[in-house]
Amino acid sequence: MGRITLDKVRKSFGAIEVIPPLDLTIEDGEFVVFVGPSGCGKSTLLRLIAGLEDVSGGEIRIDGKDATDVPPAKRGLAMVFQSYALYPHMSVRKNIAFPLRMAGMDKAEQDRRVDDAARVLNLTDYLDRRPGQLSGGQRQRVAIGRAIVREPAAFLFDEPLSNLDAALRVGMRLEISELHERLKTTMIYVTHDQVEAMTMADKIVVLNAGRIEQVGSPLELYRQPRNLFVAGFIGSPKMNLITGPEAEKRGAHTIGIRPEHIKVSDDDTCIWRGTVGVSEHLGSDTFFHIHMPSRDEPLTVRAGGDVDLYHGDHICLTPDEAHMHRFDEKGNRIE
Repeated sequence: MGRITLDKVRKSFGAIEVIPPLDLTIEDGEFVVFVGPSGCGKSTLLRLIAGLEDVSGGEIRIDGKDATDVPPAKRGLAMVFQSYALYPHMSVRKNIAFPLRMAGMDKAEQDRRVDDAARVLNLTDYLDRRPGQLSGGQRQRVAIGRAIVREPAAFLFDEPLSNLDAALRVGMRLEISELHERLKTTMIYVTHDQVEAMTMADKIVVLNAGRIEQVGSPLELYRQPRNLFVAGFIGSPKMNLITGPEAEKRGAHTIGIRPEHIKVSDDDTCIWRGTVGVSEHLGSDTFFHIHMPSRDEPLTVRAGGDVDLYHGDHICLTPDEAHMHRFDEKGNRIE
């Protein structure tokens, strides 16, 4: 079991409150991602759950039991850090088995757990190698294997892919998601990369200055952002946000529309007019940055990869009103 409940949990460093009181429930078996900009408190919140930081108030419960003052080693959680923290002089087998040896587990059970973890992580052929003989992705899998053998109630990942290049990040992202499907164990994953959040999570927790802005599935946050912060943070490229007369005539202080919901059109259906600026050609898609007289920043439009538009071209645009988001003067969503 791995149900984790935070009840009015807060954290202060001296007079500075970095996490105001918050409530959050993570259900057993969920893959939950904490996401937000640098300094938003996501890693601090993870460390509070792990017991690596003391709470300043509130209660943390694991499977219904108060774990607020329980030492990290006794919480039944396993943490995977950004740094692999492997012992370079030890083999992969000994690195994975290290926490079991420290716990005094008998050798036969150690070997069983290590072999099982290695099979799950495709490390069986590398058990006799040392970390220096492995790629970055393989070293990260060893670090994850060291967590798996503890058979924890939940896994806590603190930006585990930050040290990997782009290709390895994509591969490891898929591997961790597959691992969750196989183990069915609660996982909490911290990242500043909203693409990782969208592709991996069952549930996303969007944090801003220590506060929870919204909790929901990736598609819920994408389709119905609660406020302007979530609207601007979730989605790549980000949502276009428009104020002024265009928003006012739709009964809002700010309207938002995603790049894929603006179509290049002709004069008969033209709503907005603009001039093509920078174009980003990605093969299947092209993102056009359109300059408009009424806006200081370009409007981003997503089109097919075969659309022929060039810098300086004058174009007509038609937004899909059914997919337009409206926000009030406080930045909250208007339904």
